[in-house]
Amino acid sequence: MRIYRHWRDVPAQGRGAVVAIGNFDGVHLGHQAVIAEAGRIARATGAPLAVLTFEPHPREFFGRTDGPFRLTPFRIKLREIAALGVDILYLLRFDAKLAALAADDFIHSLLVGGLGVSHVVVGYDFAFGQARGGNFALLQQNAEKGGYQVDQVSVAGSDDGIYSASEARTLLSAGDVAGTARILGRPWEIEGRVQDGEKRGRQLGFPTANLTVGGTLHPDHGVYALWAGLKDAASDSWQWHPAVANLGRRPTFDENELLLEVHVLDFDGDLYGQRLRACFVERVRPERRFDGLEALKAQIASDTASAREILAAGSSPDIVSSATNF
Repeated sequence: MRIYRHWRDVPAQGRGAVVAIGNFDGVHLGHQAVIAEAGRIARATGAPLAVLTFEPHPREFFGRTDGPFRLTPFRIKLREIAALGVDILYLLRFDAKLAALAADDFIHSLLVGGLGVSHVVVGYDFAFGQARGGNFALLQQNAEKGGYQVDQVSVAGSDDGIYSASEARTLLSAGDVAGTARILGRPWEIEGRVQDGEKRGRQLGFPTANLTVGGTLHPDHGVYALWAGLKDAASDSWQWHPAVANLGRRPTFDENELLLEVHVLDFDGDLYGQRLRACFVERVRPERRFDGLEALKAQIASDTASAREILAAGSSPDIVSSATNF
């Protein structure tokens, strides 16, 4: 996947694409439907498939957030987009200049003049340009003059409702990671570099790989069954291991730092400094305080058994090709 971080002076191989446009936070099933439709058109016409998206998220730029809200941090977002078979990613910095770009200029200067798009595909609620002044109707009105075609993908959903990033955030914050996965079409995940910790887990007989999660959207505190992804150096691919993790502030030890402590089942190795992907499958229980280490050890053993049972009933995440090495 080729990545362009600008829209001016794009080389010939970056022009003429069928472009799906959106913020695509979560890259959920609704977003995937938009990109899939663009992919269908690209295959039929022999054009490259492209995605145009923005960093940071416009809501972050305008300060319209109450704390962390992004479902997919930058690295994960890129990986999920690449996994959909996208040829080109236009990753545009959302700044004051782009925010002030009028909707007409967004079409004629950016899409037509800058990227030379052949076809534009957007979702049912897509808006663009200064003060969100542009929409699908405006794209249609300018299509003939701009030399492109345009399609809109209708709302996508299931019996549980539409695929919505805001609903996924609500479910995730409540600890319903299984419900979040039904919207995303895959487990919600967090990724980070394993930090050196207090080694209490090892002392308890359950060594953990610790990731900090402060400043990111995360599930409610508790214990979760998850799949831990570790990079295999020989094959340069992700290998998946069943795991159980506690997400919280460890009230038994009167700690305050928000930490994800991942115990990789049946694994013996040094993970310090390595990148780890934690794909959440199901909540085992809420976080709580225990009266002493023996009670905590007994509960961890019970949690581990529960996680094994949960994970045995499903399958590990699809391993993304090493070609999408983000």
